[in-house]
This record gives sequence, C-alpha cells and structure tokens, in this order.
Amino acid sequence: MSLNPKIVCFGGGHGLAATLAAMRNLTTQVTAVVTVADNGGSSGRLRQEFNSLPPGDLRMALAALCADDEWGRSWAEIMQYRFTSSGQMNNHAVGNLLLTALWDRDHDPVKGLERVGQLLKVVGRVLPMALEPLDIEGVFTNNQKTISVRGQVQVAAATGRVSELRLIPNKPKATPQVLSA
Repeated sequence: MSLNPKIVCFGGGHGLAATLAAMRNLTTQVTAVVTVADNGGSSGRLRQEFNSLPPGDLRMALAALCADDEWGRSWAEIMQYRFTSSGQMNNHAVGNLLLTALWDRDHDPVKGLERVGQLLKVVGRVLPMALEPLDIEGVFTNNQKTISVRGQVQVAAATGRVSELRLIPNKPKATPQVLSA
C-alpha cells in the first residue's frame, strides 16, 4: 500500500465530516465528494434565494479537512460559526455565506471551494457531486394512503413505508473533477 494513498469519500453532513477528519491523518490525497440535495436550515434558505448549491455539507467537509495548526483550527471554527439573532441572519453559518458569496460572484462552485480550501489550508479537496442542486423525492404508503414528498428535509420527516425514492433530476451530471478523483 502507498504511504500516501488516494482516498475518495462520498456523503454529506456529520458522517462525512467525521470520516474526513480521520482520513486526513492517513493521506494528503483525500477527496470529498459531497451531496448537494440539502434543502433545510441555512443551506436551504441560501439555495432558494440564490439558486445555488446548498453550501452546508460542503462547508462541513472543508472544516473537517482544515490544517491541524492554529490557522486551520481557527478558520474551521469561523466557518462553522452560526449567527444568533432575531432577524434574517439567524442560524446562518459564516462558511455558508462565504461559499455562497464566491459562487454568486464567480459562477463556479469548484473554483469557490478551491479558493476557500486554500484559505483554510485544507488537506485534500472538496467537490460537489453535481454542479446543480438536487432534490430527493419519496413516495410513502401510510394507512392505505400514498403520498409523494419532495425535499431532503421532507423525506426525512415523512412517515410510512417507502415505496419509491428518486433524485430530481433523475440523471444528474457528475462534476467533471469528481470523475477523475
């Protein structure tokens, strides 16, 4: 086995972040391929307002791969910091706002992630699985009633037996850099 193997991790949220925190100790060639279907919380609000990728899971992956020094740890905390207010900024994470600002300005999610990665001195690379936001749709049967729900948050909260689950669009185009990771 190589002393610095190439490792690609797929997922999102806390599970992927924990995996990446462990992998960064094994190699400098770790690539995170992150889901882009979140529609809740700060990510969902920014996704809807700016018609952008949901930044939260990507932000968490970047924070997990920050350099293990004072600079990296400090920036990881800043990226994860959430505002508390009675206004519209309530519960927005600084990192979500930073990523959304770069994407809005440059119209290039991969470039924005690379720029933030350089700032944070990340070990490895973070990529979105697709360059367009995805939705999850599920069909559930509960007490002889069938319902269709759309959205990660809504599917997670739905009750009943899952009879169908799909992505929208149903054949999303992979981010080109993911295919060569």
